[in-house]
Amino acid sequence: MTRLLFASPLHEGRIDDPDLLDELAYSIRTLAEDDNAGRRWSSEKGYKGYTSYASLDDLPMRDPVFADLKKLLEKEARGFAKELAWDVRPKIDSLWVNLMKPGAVHSAHIHPHSILSGTFYVEIPDGAGAIRFEDPRLAMMMAAPIRNEHAPEHLRPFIDIAPEPGTLLLWESFLRHEVLPHRGKGERLSVSFNFA
Repeated sequence: MTRLLFASPLHEGRIDDPDLLDELAYSIRTLAEDDNAGRRWSSEKGYKGYTSYASLDDLPMRDPVFADLKKLLEKEARGFAKELAWDVRPKIDSLWVNLMKPGAVHSAHIHPHSILSGTFYVEIPDGAGAIRFEDPRLAMMMAAPIRNEHAPEHLRPFIDIAPEPGTLLLWESFLRHEVLPHRGKGERLSVSFNFA
């Protein structure tokens, strides 16, 4: 008998609301034009595009579309917390927007001081970079043989997910992830967030 131990759950949901997506796209582009501090930070850090990550911490109070999204995200996170057998009610701790231009990447990272993290995808042009998740045990595998290309998903060291507009991903914040190079045309728009 073989048992699977220590799974890293990834919640994939959908919010199919074209009006919400349109309003978010408009708001993200408006922020990218108006937020001088965010543009400056993005430039200094070599972020090809714009993020409000280090400049704005009040998006749900600043714009009603983010307040509406926050409610939807917290409802989805409560369901995921139940799947994880957690006796907690996750609350959004931070929420920021991302506008990635062609050629942009986001290197591998985790989200410390959070319990859940996630991204909601607003506009994803063809060829935009997928999000890649890394097996958290990878650094301890030392002499493990390379798995064949047809290995089941739960045995692979990396999983790439090519989201579509309306895709919502939630994961435990310790799960290392990155955004692969955006090789498409147009802007890749998303909203990322952490739960405490």
